[in-house]
Amino acid sequence: MPELPEVETTRRGIQPYLEGQRIARLVVREARLRQPVPSETAEQVAGQRIQSLTRRSKYLLIGLERGSLLVHLGMSGSLRIVAAEAPLKRHDHLDLILADNTCLRFHDPRRFGLFLWTPDSPELAQRQHPLLHHLGPEPLTDDFDGEHLYRLSKTRRVAVKSFIMDAAVVVGVGNIYASESLFLAGIHPARHCHCVSLARYCHLASMIRLVLQNAIEQGGTTLRDFVNEQGQPGYFAQSLKVYGRAGKPCKRCGEPLQQQRIGQRSSVYCPRCQR
Repeated sequence: MPELPEVETTRRGIQPYLEGQRIARLVVREARLRQPVPSETAEQVAGQRIQSLTRRSKYLLIGLERGSLLVHLGMSGSLRIVAAEAPLKRHDHLDLILADNTCLRFHDPRRFGLFLWTPDSPELAQRQHPLLHHLGPEPLTDDFDGEHLYRLSKTRRVAVKSFIMDAAVVVGVGNIYASESLFLAGIHPARHCHCVSLARYCHLASMIRLVLQNAIEQGGTTLRDFVNEQGQPGYFAQSLKVYGRAGKPCKRCGEPLQQQRIGQRSSVYCPRCQR
């Protein structure tokens, strides 16, 4: 599933092509996504100029003159800029055709993605839209730090890995990035979140930020179907310390990495480096 770094990589790739462009029309070849694309969406967006492209958690918000498009890549979706007449691939479900005859093409083999119009501006949608209003802070902003994690952890009784993967606590820390951040912070993923000290949460918050920034710089992680807006895979997988490496030696101490199921997710960790 594309996580925050993959979505941010996509946003940065397509933003220069979209902002300032006028939408000629929306072509919907397959409306049956996670939520069906309403038939009136094409009429609502046609003729509008794209004013901004922002990200909230794993959602992209395309700001228009009136309202916004809310886009989610689901489990295997991708967006790319192509010529409007470019040959279609299987699972190319939507084309947002622009006035210069290029288009933003939405590809989603599993159809778990979203492509919805809302009358709200991106700023208002982030505060009020039912898919967005409950989300925690962005991990790469000043709203997120160790004190935030420590304060929320005092009322929770879950493993620290499950805690930081909760989007109401902080957005964008999926299974891959939670595993890597906890390794760098030296925290066992199954440790109860309320038993982690403020100092260790401050270190963990810094590692979460570092891991996500590095993943963005490397174009995301090559897992399953993810490709960026140019159809190229990310390269962060080559830097993974623990995720997907159960049984292999720890890159720091050489101890065989162990695997444990935490919160219905597979968790790999080093029993020596993460206590």
